[in-house]
Amino acid sequence: MNENTIEKIRAELASVLIGQKFGKIFTLSRFQLAIDFRLTDSKYFFVSVEPSAPRIYIIKRRIRDLEKQSKNSTSFVMFLRKRLANAVLEQFEKLENERILRLTFSARNDFGAAENYTLVVQLTGRSANLFLLDTNDFILEACRESFGAGQEIASKYAVPKRANARMPRPNNAEILSQAEHTDLSEALDFYYQNQEAEKVFQAKASQAQSKLKQEISKREKLVRKLNQDLENHGDAETWKRFGDLILANLATAKREGNKVFLTDFFDENIPIIEIEVDENTSLTEAAEKFFKRYTKARNAQTELSKRLIDLHAQISDLKIQRENLEEAIAKKDESFLPEFTGEKPEKILTKSREKQIENFKGARQYFSSEGFEILVGKGAKDNDYLTFRIAKASDLWFHAADYPGSHVVVKNPNRKEIPPKTLVEAAQIAAFFSHAKQQPKVAVHYTPKKFVNKPKGASAGLVSLASFKTILVEPKMIDN
Repeated sequence: MNENTIEKIRAELASVLIGQKFGKIFTLSRFQLAIDFRLTDSKYFFVSVEPSAPRIYIIKRRIRDLEKQSKNSTSFVMFLRKRLANAVLEQFEKLENERILRLTFSARNDFGAAENYTLVVQLTGRSANLFLLDTNDFILEACRESFGAGQEIASKYAVPKRANARMPRPNNAEILSQAEHTDLSEALDFYYQNQEAEKVFQAKASQAQSKLKQEISKREKLVRKLNQDLENHGDAETWKRFGDLILANLATAKREGNKVFLTDFFDENIPIIEIEVDENTSLTEAAEKFFKRYTKARNAQTELSKRLIDLHAQISDLKIQRENLEEAIAKKDESFLPEFTGEKPEKILTKSREKQIENFKGARQYFSSEGFEILVGKGAKDNDYLTFRIAKASDLWFHAADYPGSHVVVKNPNRKEIPPKTLVEAAQIAAFFSHAKQQPKVAVHYTPKKFVNKPKGASAGLVSLASFKTILVEPKMIDN
């Protein structure tokens, strides 16, 4: 808050707080307090000495929301309660040319004697703080630990020294516009709540992006390692060929140290080739070793190839998740982030599953030329709900292959065989509602819904298929 804004909000607060009694304190965070001054309409005095955004104004909150948000009281808060309970605010001043406010209270001690205290609200960036002073301006307690002349407990309070003390602070900063708000407090509360929400959103978005990046990087690293393993095992057919050639040349092979010269009967030109073999190893043993290397390389190629196919599929899915995440971030869709950050999404309480299905608005509805109902998910979460809550085991499920897009379900309540024309129309719709919409032809996977599964931990919209068929169609809408 700049000095002009502080002066204006001071005047606004003084008009409603002076003469009021200091009441309950809500510890919203270590350096944020809401204080009840017995105002009407659920209004509370809010003060924050967070160095990144120190501020004061009146907030309007339900008491149960404040109680829910409240943390354990700090020693500073407990000290304030002890000294200022039922104290009356008598003065509310701002120090000239400073972003510092002094709230003077008249209180009574345990013996009924009058005592005066001053609550100093220091809205000075990195040195922002709250101090409780006695009658002689000595610091009794501080909200944040601070150092320097006039800033430590038991010392006489003095304003913090500025880094460029000789240079006057400009005092021409604009005051936040009230716009459609009833007063400056309401405008400030709206502004800072939006700032906090944006900060939280960006933190969650960054966390989600980082997690996806790590997951992709981890799998890409494993792919490189498996490819290196494959390379280290060598070509299985080469080792088998060497073993066969050694056995075929047992009588004619020539040896010179670690080199063995063989006739290559597998080449139509029958050239003489050179193979390295340990000079202390017989040709029969060498052939056996080559056959063992062949077996290892063949088995490794089979197993590692399976793992590589699986890893490439996972990487492809994660990259689709990344696209969906970036789209959600661009749209400020916070409901999409908990799937990546590990937070538990808020539960939606409904009376019954039937009621949920009846009220489901997350799917577009079409009918094939043969009268079959076709449902198309509108978003990632809608896709999940459509597939796993609306669709039945006998319904037919469609999705564009290798492209993000909507889940498409052809309802089949009578468990009939879906006619070919309806199958093509549903596939065309699935292609149309995908990122492959502009392609001339699109491959679309389809399968009964019972073969569609949700992998553990997968984000909204991502599924695995136990079995499926593929059809090539033109992205197209049907006329209804």
